[in-house]
Amino acid sequence: MKIENALGFRPFYAVAGIFATVAVGYWLFAYRGALPPGNYLNGIFWHGHEMVFGFAIAVMSGFLLTAVRNWTGRPTPTGYSLAALVLLWGTARVLVVTGPAMLAALVDVLFIPALMIAIAVPIFRSRNQRNYKILVLLGLLAVSHVAYHMAFLGSFPSWLNHTAVIVAIELITILYALVAGRVIPAFTRNAIPGSEPRHAMWLEVLSFGSLILITAATVASDWVVVPAILSMTLFVVAAVAHLFRLALWQPQVTLANPLLWMMPVSYSWLPAALLLRALAPTIGDQVWIHALTTGAVSGLMLAMMMRSTLGHTGRELVASRTDISAFLVLQLAAAIRVVASFVPASLHAPFVNVSGVFWVLAFGVFLLRYMPMLTRPRIDGRPG
Repeated sequence: MKIENALGFRPFYAVAGIFATVAVGYWLFAYRGALPPGNYLNGIFWHGHEMVFGFAIAVMSGFLLTAVRNWTGRPTPTGYSLAALVLLWGTARVLVVTGPAMLAALVDVLFIPALMIAIAVPIFRSRNQRNYKILVLLGLLAVSHVAYHMAFLGSFPSWLNHTAVIVAIELITILYALVAGRVIPAFTRNAIPGSEPRHAMWLEVLSFGSLILITAATVASDWVVVPAILSMTLFVVAAVAHLFRLALWQPQVTLANPLLWMMPVSYSWLPAALLLRALAPTIGDQVWIHALTTGAVSGLMLAMMMRSTLGHTGRELVASRTDISAFLVLQLAAAIRVVASFVPASLHAPFVNVSGVFWVLAFGVFLLRYMPMLTRPRIDGRPG
């Protein structure tokens, strides 16, 4: 495969899969105290940061660099410019562990702006106003990333560190819901004759409006007292709105097509996570965070990585038993991680370890099956 023909999904899905297995495997040993701390980010700070700004951003990059090309009809980076983006991402992953701190922070915060430029050029040149909102979300993600490092380095108050990660998760959730609303109904309509998945404008406004207000409340909560009843109401309204939004997409008609039902199954974790967040004062934040990040976001990312790799390498859009197994193992990892918060303290660590092993297994299986596809030419001879 010629490097100048490789689209963004190829290198970024590959490095995301490798990072998912290595980073969580590393975290399992660090969690048990079996590895020395890093020279910059370490412990829970490294884990939280890297799952959001390392793994999730890599998958998003692969998807956006490929999808924007299709949405706009304009080229996105390939060849050496794409390789430079991947190198920037990879260098940041090494530096956040090894340091030095200032260099690590600087290199790390450069990646999202670089990605923004890569997709902004085709979006603006094609006057593709529908996707301006994606650039806004990436811009806000970049700001939260800078705030994270500034807080960790001591230039901003230390409590901003936690807020920055939560805000980043919320922004990724908004982008997640935006992409899901495009691909899940479209894929269902194209693959299932007679299906009629739809959107209701009032429900779209309520779904995204509630998520935006949740993010605004998170930012405001560090400076003003946000009434608990207001936060809880926002979480419940958002959960119900996204549940009804999913119902309009007719997920029940996808049951015979695993490559399709993986996506609504993943999306169903979003309203569940929002309801768990409403209960956070009682059950803690770790429950909703892992329901959202492992069940919803990572589940949809794995399903999309499978589908887009099959489609963009010229293969039939059919999930193999291996694909189904990897997805179900990831879902099991999410369920076990959520349950870990409710078991006796003596069982918490074993549950976390089992969940982590299942995560590593899911993405390890993905790598074994899809790495050959990601590193070889399309089977139909077309560029991409």
